[in-house]
Amino acid sequence: MKNLSNNFKLRFTVPLLLMATLGLWACKKNFMDAHPYGQYATEQIQTKAGIDIVLIGAYGAIDGESQFKYGENWFATATNWVFGDIASDDTYKGTDANDQPLMTAVEIYNWLPNNSSFMTRWTAIYDGIAKANTTLKLLASTKEVNPSEVTEAYEKEIKAECRFIRGWQHFEAKRMWNNIPYMSDTTTVPDNTAAGNADNVWKLIEADFQFAYDNLPADGKQSAPGRPNKWAAYAYLGKAKLYQGLYAEALPIFTKVINEGTTWDGTPYALLPAYWQNFDARYKNKSESVFAIQYAASGSQEGDGSRGYGLAFPYGGDFGCCGFMQPSVNLVNSYQTDANGLPKANPQNTPVKNDQGIKSDEPFTLGTENMDPRVDWSAGRRSVPFYDWGPHPGYLWIRDQGYAGPFSPKKHIYSQADKAEGLIATGWRNVTSKNYNAMRFADVLLMAAECEVEAGSLANAQKYVDMVRKRAEDPGSWVKDSPAKYVIKTYAEAGDVTTFADKAKAREAVRNERRFELAMEGSRWFDLMRYSVPNGPTPTYLEDVLNAYVSKEKDLRGYLKSANTVGTKNHYYPIPEREITLAKGTLKQNDGY
Repeated sequence: MKNLSNNFKLRFTVPLLLMATLGLWACKKNFMDAHPYGQYATEQIQTKAGIDIVLIGAYGAIDGESQFKYGENWFATATNWVFGDIASDDTYKGTDANDQPLMTAVEIYNWLPNNSSFMTRWTAIYDGIAKANTTLKLLASTKEVNPSEVTEAYEKEIKAECRFIRGWQHFEAKRMWNNIPYMSDTTTVPDNTAAGNADNVWKLIEADFQFAYDNLPADGKQSAPGRPNKWAAYAYLGKAKLYQGLYAEALPIFTKVINEGTTWDGTPYALLPAYWQNFDARYKNKSESVFAIQYAASGSQEGDGSRGYGLAFPYGGDFGCCGFMQPSVNLVNSYQTDANGLPKANPQNTPVKNDQGIKSDEPFTLGTENMDPRVDWSAGRRSVPFYDWGPHPGYLWIRDQGYAGPFSPKKHIYSQADKAEGLIATGWRNVTSKNYNAMRFADVLLMAAECEVEAGSLANAQKYVDMVRKRAEDPGSWVKDSPAKYVIKTYAEAGDVTTFADKAKAREAVRNERRFELAMEGSRWFDLMRYSVPNGPTPTYLEDVLNAYVSKEKDLRGYLKSANTVGTKNHYYPIPEREITLAKGTLKQNDGY
């Protein structure tokens, strides 16, 4: 396929290709035969160029944001900061009490099918599925009428890419709603609901990922970053099995990805040298990137930037808006370590000192607690350098400390250097070029560790956890010139001989490590949900964790006193009411809604 520029998101080239195609068509056709503006007859795009155009549209829909105006894309975005972070114990909605009440409803577990935020995400996902299927249909029809345009190798690759996209979008829907329709390119009738078997969707998702793995280039290389290679497909096949609690089936997949997998350009998968490099636009698509949503923003061009994060920036400083997605006290407390540099037992009983209620012009000294250094990349804390903006000033950057606490998000926020180098938009600066790592190699290592625990291979699980901790231990991963006291070691270096000698303790250690490593990256609620699979070892994990969280945090965040008790129904979100109505009996609402 055509090699697309690494500096722009794939969909950015669509208007240019469309104009080129239209120009060629206009030269060859009498103007009296023109179709209505904005529409293309099928025969106009039954070419390789036409297929490429439509495929790029399918890639452009992966982020979930493109088809929505500002005000809706917060919920549509595939970064899942609302449904993966705010619904968890990692993050408060933030800002103040009156802003975005639909988001507040998500945070306090008042989940109703008529909450339009669910419909927004549903629409984004199924729009992406439709675009992948449209590409497959166009590929088939073009091969039929213009066979010279579709070589065997080209057909194989396009099918594989489309089926990855379709599988990925269905995977996103499945983990949100469970009882979903599966839409293929060969029928408009949902493949699962017609048979009354929603569980079959997992097999269909697996089949898409398996096909992509089998048919994407064997050397693992791709023409451009952002296009999945065979190893991304295989890693997602493993993740789909993990969500079903099929640990024994997922383990050999993850092991193969770890030992043989490569990035889009053939670089072997590896952790980046420094933790913070995962959140720096200068290091995107490097050795740790398994599958990333590509973002680009420069000058007035912001449509290809990370618009879905727009609200989730500090309220003050260069950012100005809007104070959402504030890290929770619970999350920051969890990063405490003991004298041996391992996670501290019961960290919520010894809260980390913070500047709650202290204005920025009033004195404050950071606490001396032992901390995992990843805390200060996950949360902006007063006195700790916030990238190159200087020490976080605390109160001045928070919209309402009394409502949503003293911390700011950080991983997706831009630096002064980003601004100087043109890596953000000049209109709304909260649109950046930072990719969203939908899956990175640390994620794969820790998913493999989970499977090793359930297989009883606890030493292997410790090996993977220690690989992740070793990177965090390197001072190159720490916030430079931070006044915080960073103390972290691997389990092996700490001489710990008990944690990974006991299956239950090892399981919890792996789960904690995922939280430390992946906080504020849209994964926490989904992890809690899948830890609670009915056939797994901890079927009530989600409700146990979140009810304990609310019970403690409601004394700090008064609005959480109105939170609903989390129960079995909260293992999935409610299917949008409108979709239930339109389905006319073929789509069943999730239990409890």
